[in-house]
Amino acid sequence: MTTDMATPITDRLWTVQDVSAFLGVPVGTLYAWRSTGKGPDARRIGKYVRYRPDDVRAWVAALPVGVAS
Repeated sequence: MTTDMATPITDRLWTVQDVSAFLGVPVGTLYAWRSTGKGPDARRIGKYVRYRPDDVRAWVAALPVGVAS
């Protein structure tokens, strides 16, 4: 099996820090959301949590508009 290690940055999985910066929320909030089943879908790759950029964007798009909680 051959894998292409030169994956464009736009296709790579996002780190917790990437998602934190994208959403403008603290890293701790992402971990809290993950532990309670909220927030965007994440995957565990070994000991690391990673997010697909499309999953994060879809989660944001599905949020209600104009509702503060």
